[in-house]
Amino acid sequence: MSQAGERHGQGAAVEQPWVLHVDLDQFIAAVEVLRRPELAGRQVVVGGRGDPTERGVVSTASYEARELGVGSGMPLRVAARKAPEAVFLPVDHAAYDAASAEVMGTLRAVPDVRVQVLGWDEAFVGAVTDDPEALARRLQGDVLERTRLHCSVGIGDTTVRAKIATGFGKPRGVFRLTRENWLAVMGDRPTVDLWGVGRRISARLEGLGVRTVRELAHVDPEVLVGEFGPRMGPWYRQLGRGEGAREVDDTPWVARGHSRERTYQQDLTDPARIRQEVRDLAATVLDDVAAEGRPVVRVTLKVRYAPFLTRSYGRKIPPTHDRAPVTDAALALAGRIEPDRPVRLLGVHAEMAMPHGSRDGTTPTRAAW
Repeated sequence: MSQAGERHGQGAAVEQPWVLHVDLDQFIAAVEVLRRPELAGRQVVVGGRGDPTERGVVSTASYEARELGVGSGMPLRVAARKAPEAVFLPVDHAAYDAASAEVMGTLRAVPDVRVQVLGWDEAFVGAVTDDPEALARRLQGDVLERTRLHCSVGIGDTTVRAKIATGFGKPRGVFRLTRENWLAVMGDRPTVDLWGVGRRISARLEGLGVRTVRELAHVDPEVLVGEFGPRMGPWYRQLGRGEGAREVDDTPWVARGHSRERTYQQDLTDPARIRQEVRDLAATVLDDVAAEGRPVVRVTLKVRYAPFLTRSYGRKIPPTHDRAPVTDAALALAGRIEPDRPVRLLGVHAEMAMPHGSRDGTTPTRAAW
């Protein structure tokens, strides 16, 4: 939908900088439907190896499946109970990489814009224009014509507002959110609706008596500093006001690290087997890291205990290109796995030193996993 209330007064339009957030609608499911047109309009769930009798989680679901309560991160078995008529498909990273590259190439082909890729299915587009809605519709049309994929576009005067605006435009719509209408639209909403505020942070804010976006925007900064520290406290207050970057950073994105994880169909209980799995995962990650040519500076081990409790253990290491110290660090972290607790998933993440002048796309509220 388009926002009717956000309009400037009478007179000549004035060109000004805008941030547009382009978000592909049900991207992974949409790519699969393009490859299998007979699935159009059906409940489609993509995740794991596409077998809901196996362990695995939902990567994405079509809108038809979402209406039945299926969501990303949900165990496939739960999704099958919620949507028993759904078609389950395996994850195909290569197909999504190719589709994403085509979308981002389409955005970059538009004259006089800057494109900041955020992931497979979303990007910020910066432009100076007197009609951001017209630009948004052009982006939607170009992407649809070239890729046959639909997208929604949020328009804002900051990246935060543009990102959140997209949610009001889904699916296939355009919505504008600026300083002028921020509190009118967002003020009474719970803080968990903000980009970068998850359920845990929202619960901590509620413990401070801060339940809505409006309350967060006006809370005493010292209260937030006392709870979250001098860095994150002011950041959360900025989010409550919709403040953020006003320019799109099109510096080439560089991966901060590489991760591999594996879900086991049978719980792991043997410490020796667990150590071997960690060693194997580390070896695969190190193959990915070798192609980057940058030293590893931190290793993180992700553990999901049965039935579904996830913990992460991390360790900084002196910058190194050698495989042995990274593997040793991963194995040392494996020593922190709780004994006698069955393990259903393991993952290893290697964080690398960033090259000078690069952009890794992270914000203070985004984690490695």
